[in-house]
Amino acid sequence: MLKEIRPALLAFLALTVLTGFVYPLAVTAFAQLFPRQAGGDPALIGQPFSEPKYFWSRPSATGPMPYNAAASSGSNQGPLNKALHEAVADRIKALREADPGNTKPVPADLVTASASGLDPHISPAAAEYQLARVARVRRLDEAKVRVLVAAHTEGRTFGLLGEARVNVKGLNVALDAAGS
Repeated sequence: MLKEIRPALLAFLALTVLTGFVYPLAVTAFAQLFPRQAGGDPALIGQPFSEPKYFWSRPSATGPMPYNAAASSGSNQGPLNKALHEAVADRIKALREADPGNTKPVPADLVTASASGLDPHISPAAAEYQLARVARVRRLDEAKVRVLVAAHTEGRTFGLLGEARVNVKGLNVALDAAGS
């Protein structure tokens, strides 16, 4: 019987060391290559902006408090869900009311939440959609605002993962620092 138990115990110990110690240490060491993300930078969590002078973030799917990192999740509402349609319609209405002269199509990321419900980024198209409103309300030249948008646009990760994105919080902080 000891002949059968010994290999099982050795396999158990080896897997315990491998999955309980070696793997977590390796993942932690690898994460340190990305200190901002590994350390939980608050700039990686979306913020609620609703004043016309600011670029607006993606909507939050966390509840009851928006952008609550402790409640990270998507809404799980499918494309046929009536509540999702109503929420999107309300968000489009708010965008149209904030900038009545803007007749361009509203980018999807301005009216739908990300999978985590916390995304701090918008697409360059979403930033472009809001650019004229922000420039007008702040009495800034659109070219100056466009330069700030470009400065806060991040490319694909490692040049191939994801899409270009604009960090809304960083952009809005830069706009406030610009003094308008």
